[in-house]
Amino acid sequence: MKAEKQEHGLGVREWLDAVRFDEKGLVPVVVQDRRTGEVLMLAYADRTALENTLKTREGWFYSRSRGKLWLKGETSGNRLVVREVRSDCDLDAVLYLVDPTGPACHTGARTCFFQSVGGWVDGPGTTGVDENPDGEQVAEGGDSGGTGAAGKRKKFKLYGPFLAEQSILDHLYRVVRSRKRERPAGSYVVSLLEKGPNRILQKIGEEATELVLAGKDGDRREVILEMADLWFHCLVLLGALGVPPGEVLDELRRRRK
Repeated sequence: MKAEKQEHGLGVREWLDAVRFDEKGLVPVVVQDRRTGEVLMLAYADRTALENTLKTREGWFYSRSRGKLWLKGETSGNRLVVREVRSDCDLDAVLYLVDPTGPACHTGARTCFFQSVGGWVDGPGTTGVDENPDGEQVAEGGDSGGTGAAGKRKKFKLYGPFLAEQSILDHLYRVVRSRKRERPAGSYVVSLLEKGPNRILQKIGEEATELVLAGKDGDRREVILEMADLWFHCLVLLGALGVPPGEVLDELRRRRK
């Protein structure tokens, strides 16, 4: 987000003058996680809220129920760091691309959009991933059954829609972090964490070797499976060290320039 010029050449004041506010002086604002593409919330803003957002780079809105301005996270601490502001083609809707510092929904869920038609997809405060829904391990586990061609591949199941590839990484990272905190019995992730970094690194080495062999054999399906196993165990390492995958993605973006 540039302080003086928008992407298509409009200055801030020109852009604010061009926004098509409704009869109450409000415009809908969609808030989207810039790293994952996940839609976090929908709120409304008046001109002052937009001005405050552009000035402070934090998410400001206008509460229709309370009839006043509000800063997201002022009470909860779950702020929205606004990296870019966009408007749609008709200038009657606004998009905040943000880095959230906590859950966006007042229920404690990461996103307000956790319901799907026909049922709940990912309830408030949950991770969106069921690590062991049917007695299956999250990933191919050398300690709890066979590995590779010698044993049955273990599976993990994902629940709920993922709006961008990296949001799967973020969801799995949050699962690892929650397993580290809560230590549920029977968790494959917990078993790795309890054995320490050397065991996690050993698994990464094993999965990397299996990926190399699959690639050498030219087996497309096995390459996909082994890459998934490798990425998963790398995410366990990131979770153990407290390194969000978004930081790795940011490094890749920097290298692309």
